Amino acid sequence: MDEIKVESLFEWLDRTTQIIHEQQDEPYLDSLAVTLETLFYQDVSAEIDDLLKYKLQSALKKVDLTTYQIEDIRKATQLAILKGMKGSTQQQHLMTPEAVALFVGYISEKLMKGKDKIRIFDLVSGTANLLLTVMNQLEQPAEAFASEIDPTLIKLGVLNANLQQKQVEFFHQDSLRPFLVDPIDLIIADLPVGYYPDDIRANDFQLSADKGHSYAHHLLIEQGMNYTKEAGYLIFVIPDFLFDSDQSDKLHAYIQEYAHIIGVIRLPESAFKSKKNVKSIFILQKKGKDTQGPKQPLLANLPSFNNTREMGDILDQMNGWFKQYI
Repeated sequence: MDEIKVESLFEWLDRTTQIIHEQQDEPYLDSLAVTLETLFYQDVSAEIDDLLKYKLQSALKKVDLTTYQIEDIRKATQLAILKGMKGSTQQQHLMTPEAVALFVGYISEKLMKGKDKIRIFDLVSGTANLLLTVMNQLEQPAEAFASEIDPTLIKLGVLNANLQQKQVEFFHQDSLRPFLVDPIDLIIADLPVGYYPDDIRANDFQLSADKGHSYAHHLLIEQGMNYTKEAGYLIFVIPDFLFDSDQSDKLHAYIQEYAHIIGVIRLPESAFKSKKNVKSIFILQKKGKDTQGPKQPLLANLPSFNNTREMGDILDQMNGWFKQYI
């Protein structure tokens, strides 16, 4: 990845998005979707008025997409999305931190080693940055699926995948509704935390609450398990308090019955805005006929991502653990 290239493409995306934002009075993220569409098709939508069309055609002449690597495009797009999310008040308009996404990619690559082709599914894909980061780190081709209910986020996700030349099948739906997909090798999700409002749908899940609303983050773990093939893996970015909540006994029993706990990696506090937002990476394997859990699950507390010496030591230990486990 070339930092100068990333910066120049981000500046182009940001400038062009500002032009659309000012002209159409749309939110930044919606304007960014128009920018990405224009960049991908190298053309301006017929629905745009003449003045904006002229400005966008002029902007297109100043950028040559063929001079950028896929990873430059991913990073520049991510920076533009992050800028838009800072101005957005909606809770779901948050992105998995870059270092966390790279770490999920590292674990995915270890677990999928030696497989010819895999099927991967991000249950709550947002702008698809987590999914695309993981796909960029896998050594084998992946058949990819993503689900997202928010119309702005899924549009950005589709454009993000197109610009990075990645084939992803997107589902624009509530991620707790049924999917038409064959069993999956690897489920990933940065779990949104909160109550699920549809009590009738929640009742179809073993992890539904005995009374009141169920936790969406619990139901998504079960949903992931339902679509994972036997012996397949699930990697969740979870809140620190996952097993301390009032419905956690049920979750604990469910996981004991259907999965092997492969590991829990606590992410550094410095990666999050406040202590109460700290998350961990939770790794599961769906039980199958010939599966058995590791003798000792992988448990680690990550140092700050900026502390390269300590991070190097932890990675060495983790590499050793994976070598034994795989």
